[in-house]
Amino acid sequence: MTDRKHHLDTAAVSLLVACCAFWGFQQILIKTTVAEVPPLWQATIRMAGATVMLWLWCAARGVRLFERDGTLAGGLLVGVLFACEFACIYLGLQYTTASRLTVFLYTSPFVVALLLPRFVPSERLRGVQWVGLAIAFAGVVAAFSESFGRLDATRLRGDALALGGGVLWGLTTLTIRATRLSHASAEKTLFYQLGITSLVSPLLSLLLGEQWSLHYSAYAWTSIALQTAIGAFASYLAWMWLLRYYPATRISSFTFLTPLFALIFGVALLNEPLTVQLVFALFGVGLGILLVNRRPIAAG
Repeated sequence: MTDRKHHLDTAAVSLLVACCAFWGFQQILIKTTVAEVPPLWQATIRMAGATVMLWLWCAARGVRLFERDGTLAGGLLVGVLFACEFACIYLGLQYTTASRLTVFLYTSPFVVALLLPRFVPSERLRGVQWVGLAIAFAGVVAAFSESFGRLDATRLRGDALALGGGVLWGLTTLTIRATRLSHASAEKTLFYQLGITSLVSPLLSLLLGEQWSLHYSAYAWTSIALQTAIGAFASYLAWMWLLRYYPATRISSFTFLTPLFALIFGVALLNEPLTVQLVFALFGVGLGILLVNRRPIAAG
């Protein structure tokens, strides 16, 4: 049986902040590399490379990936959900702005908080935790509010795809917690996701008419290497490990930090402006996460 914890400890919080910080930085890497390497082809290289790295990691550590343990159905489902989430994100960017997409994508924690307690009652949030979740989401909305712009049918299509991506992200987390995957190794859970996405990404890339090549600059390959080794392999493996041992509803609240880290790195590395909205957003997200993870006061 998995020795699950009911609250986040220092190790979990540190790991979550590190993951979210890199995912925010990864958005900068993708943004500065996409002019040279098409986005879905970039994702294909990243996912395929991470799958190979994960397989080598498992071989070295003796982690069994192909034994019968009842996880196949849940694993295939979580892999398809993960791949479809990426498809929604990349297709959504064809129709809406990155700012609008970010806001709709980060509805994911609400999906987890609403649905997961139906399958895992211990994941149910209290009233003050729901308030925290709402405050954190409002912080993200505030951070990107200046970039919303006008609304039209094309952007609505992109917004719908972004919202679909957020729902799929939440359903991926739910599937991991509510099926036999909750007792599987973090490596095996991630292997299902990376493996299936590695098969789906190149097909989508071809359908969108992206040009494939391996002749890129040193910067582009460095960017892809970081996205592969740290982004798709190390940080996703850490995330799977966290889902195995800690409450998913509390973990999910930390993902609101990712878009804010992206804005911070944009200010620091791309000379983007530091806005009042970003400062208030950081405060709101921080307060929201504290409320979601606040321990109940013991009676008596």
